[in-house]
Amino acid sequence: MNMKRILVIDDEPSITLNLKLTLESGGGYEVLGENNPVNALAAAQTFQPDLILLDVMMPDMDGGDVAARLQADPVLRDTPVIFLSGIVSNEETGGHEMISGGETFLAKPVDIEVLIKCIEQTLSQILNHDATPSLFLDETAPIFKNYELLCSFNKSS
Repeated sequence: MNMKRILVIDDEPSITLNLKLTLESGGGYEVLGENNPVNALAAAQTFQPDLILLDVMMPDMDGGDVAARLQADPVLRDTPVIFLSGIVSNEETGGHEMISGGETFLAKPVDIEVLIKCIEQTLSQILNHDATPSLFLDETAPIFKNYELLCSFNKSS
């Protein structure tokens, strides 16, 4: 079995450790945690993940800035990113993922079943070279108008 590599970028060490232990215990994933967003690009270049879980709100550099650096790297630009956000709650999203501007967002604290489903669907899309998102939202789930709204909220708080 080919282990999929997941990079978790979050400034909270307890979150990266929890996600690492949970995902690795289920098998199929090798997980690296990075708690300093400034080091995220170097960690991704070294680890070469199949997928990145990226916190939106972090000190020094928010998730949008990290994502822009990843996107600018010719090797990493096609690596899928799932954003983790504490700005919205699982109650607000109905426990589902949200898609905004083609990006997938999950509310923190992350429901592990939803996270694994989201990871598997995202990786399946990559394997099948499917450019069409297969992650559908409940009609009642709130959707961010755009990613910039989320980042502007983060920078103003």
